[in-house]
Amino acid sequence: MHAMQYELTLPADYDTGIIRARVARIGHLLDDWDGLGLKAYLVRERGVHGSPVSQYAPFYLWNTVEGMNRFLWGGAFQGLVDDFGRPAVRQWTGLAFEEGAVADSPAAFAVRRRQPVPDGAELAALMREAVAETERLAAEDGAVLAAAAVDPHRWELVHFSLWEHDAPKADGDLFQVLHLSAPGRARFPRGRQW
Repeated sequence: MHAMQYELTLPADYDTGIIRARVARIGHLLDDWDGLGLKAYLVRERGVHGSPVSQYAPFYLWNTVEGMNRFLWGGAFQGLVDDFGRPAVRQWTGLAFEEGAVADSPAAFAVRRRQPVPDGAELAALMREAVAETERLAAEDGAVLAAAAVDPHRWELVHFSLWEHDAPKADGDLFQVLHLSAPGRARFPRGRQW
């Protein structure tokens, strides 16, 4: 499993209806993308649910590097680049994935929490804690799924979870899910990824 995200921080007065219309128009295009586990089309608005910024920030969990590369280099990503410029694309290596307590419910909200891996940390223990946190999040009421991944270049952990309501039992940045493409979600191995 590979996690990926890019963020488009929008001007404070930007009409997020433009993003909502874009996702309504093109979101279905990845509903059967080979190699994609899931893509959550995420948006947050300044002043709503405590967000300091307005952003369009899709989050991906990939089953294969080939599917991710075909998306980035095969032309699909170019449309976003043409419309908004080329954003930095963050990537993390998968640590854990769990289906949630209400896995069959539609996801309305997502929480993403990034945290640095402290210098001097015992890596195996820290990664076990990340797996345990994924399990804890997935077991919470309202959880659709939870995942954890790590960027060993920046030494950063990311926890990502989807929720059926706007009161998730997770800390981090809260996003609204506009659409969820999940062609390969059922193929994710559960639990620890090593």
